[in-house]
Amino acid sequence: MSGTFVGMPAFPQAAREAVGNTTLRGNLRHATHTIRDKRARAVAELDDWAALREAGKQIKDHTLRHLDRYLVQVEEAVTAAGGTVHWAADADEANEIVARLVQETGESEVVKVKSMATQEIALNEALEARGIHAYETDLAELIVQLGKDRPSHILVPAIHRNRGEIRDIFRSEMGEWGRPAPEGLTDTPAALAEAARLHLREKFLRAKVGISGANFVVAETGTLVVVESEGNGRMCLTLPETLISVVGIEKIVPRWQDLEVFLQTLPRSSTAERMNPYTSMSTGTTGEDGPRTFHLVLLDNGRTDTLADEVGRQALRCIRCSACLNVCPVYERAGGHAYGSVYPGPIGAILSPQLRGTGSEIDASLPYASSLCGACYEVCPVAIDIPEVLVHLRERVVQGGPAVRGGNRVVLKPAKGHAAERAAMRAAQWAFTHPGALRTGQRLASRTRRLHPRTLPGPGRAWSGTRDLPAVPAEPFRDWWQSTRGGKGGAK
Repeated sequence: MSGTFVGMPAFPQAAREAVGNTTLRGNLRHATHTIRDKRARAVAELDDWAALREAGKQIKDHTLRHLDRYLVQVEEAVTAAGGTVHWAADADEANEIVARLVQETGESEVVKVKSMATQEIALNEALEARGIHAYETDLAELIVQLGKDRPSHILVPAIHRNRGEIRDIFRSEMGEWGRPAPEGLTDTPAALAEAARLHLREKFLRAKVGISGANFVVAETGTLVVVESEGNGRMCLTLPETLISVVGIEKIVPRWQDLEVFLQTLPRSSTAERMNPYTSMSTGTTGEDGPRTFHLVLLDNGRTDTLADEVGRQALRCIRCSACLNVCPVYERAGGHAYGSVYPGPIGAILSPQLRGTGSEIDASLPYASSLCGACYEVCPVAIDIPEVLVHLRERVVQGGPAVRGGNRVVLKPAKGHAAERAAMRAAQWAFTHPGALRTGQRLASRTRRLHPRTLPGPGRAWSGTRDLPAVPAEPFRDWWQSTRGGKGGAK
């Protein structure tokens, strides 16, 4: 996976710098609290939300168990509908396929509807290296592109920007990318949206090639489903003569009927709406309406490796709603850039280390970017137990062990910097299997508790630097239980 933000430090350092940015924290706090409150109200409208959540989980798990069969079914259905399917094992292969397809059209410009898969593989940069300009058309993605920035949220990539910053970006940068911003542009939402609409309109009308992702792919019909709120997706999917869709293989659902579940849970969990303003469904080509040529690039890029992990594979259920980001206390304070990936927040903390592996300093740190409070699991519309996967990945980072990388079974080495943690866990294991030693240690800790420091020395500073050590009780629980018979009075 090539979506790592080049030059980014590990999460603890990046988060420490982000927390000191008061403007960023204010922007994030306002946006996430607003979205989470609206989502709670939208979800409360459905009496069967728990049943929908379980249904979404079951559909996704069933699809993942039989993914080989459904992938073949997708290829057959898309081909029968007049499209062409391409298989990409990794980012380089996907970028090569897309660049070649664009070059074969003779065009040097493409319009894009928001696709995290293309961000994951750094498609824009790969096309730019071939002399092809890719224009983002989602408003937030446009802000990020014009500002030479990076996305920081799954649903609202420019969530770290306020209106004044966006106005300044439009004023200074729009002219270099096409139609300039109107004279006297203000920071009112209506004015900013109108400036973006005018800027993008000429690109929609001129572009002959569109590039998209998909929220879902229906296996039985080969239908691609794109949900969005601005109408730019509809323009990208219908106006160009050639449409190229880059879609992760986990986006498949077996039947058309399955959409009934996700088209209720996704909008409520993401934009807190009862339904998306634009739900576009396209199947192949017709020869009369829409693109004349359609290509579907099915992207692996670490997904089958993730599928081989019995605990971690549940991350592939993700429908990219971003609900977990909006309730996460860590994301609210650190922001999305600290995660060093196009997938920020709790889902990014478990998805990126699986797609990319835990070999880099960034990816080895991501499973620790959580307080394990469980709020992310509570709001996930497909019941991904993110805390469970985080703990699972922490064990992999510290201990190493068997895994699948590049389709091959390997034994991972423990990540650097965790020797003290491994030693502490071995010591704890020995103590818990020797009750006499544990009892003696507990009594000694209680009797010397007045001498205990408030912070740990050496490697322990990394833990106690941001939290107080828990106070040791006056007597161990075992001794209290024996002397009080479990709180029922003294011993007789």
